[in-house]
Amino acid sequence: MRHRLAAVSAAALLCLAGATGVAEASPESLHAPSAMVFTVIQGDNAATGTVLRATVLSCAYTAEGTHPAPRAACDALNATGGDFNRLLAAPSAGRACPRHYAPVTVTADGVWRGGHVAWKHTFSNACTMSARLNGNAVYAF
Repeated sequence: MRHRLAAVSAAALLCLAGATGVAEASPESLHAPSAMVFTVIQGDNAATGTVLRATVLSCAYTAEGTHPAPRAACDALNATGGDFNRLLAAPSAGRACPRHYAPVTVTADGVWRGGHVAWKHTFSNACTMSARLNGNAVYAF
């Protein structure tokens, strides 16, 4: 009886150890998953402007969402190091934009690497927005 109890206990411990090993999944990244909504809005007030276009981007373990190029957009966001102002580039000297005021605002809202993000930037017009974003994959939707 004593040997049977020891054998059953040992078998139970082995099953428990095996189940524990399966349950412990090591994360593929040190950062929490990120999910963001990006918008382009006509106007200088994100709350009252007209949404021209919007997209959803998830940069968890795989890049996905409604964004047309999720992997490129996640790579561009990773390059910012969390400073979304780094999405903006200095416009090239050879590019001229009209000086009329027709504001366009871009926003980024959601969770980035575990922290809440509510970022926005207003441009004087669509040409200036295009010049400053300079083909950045995040807003290429």
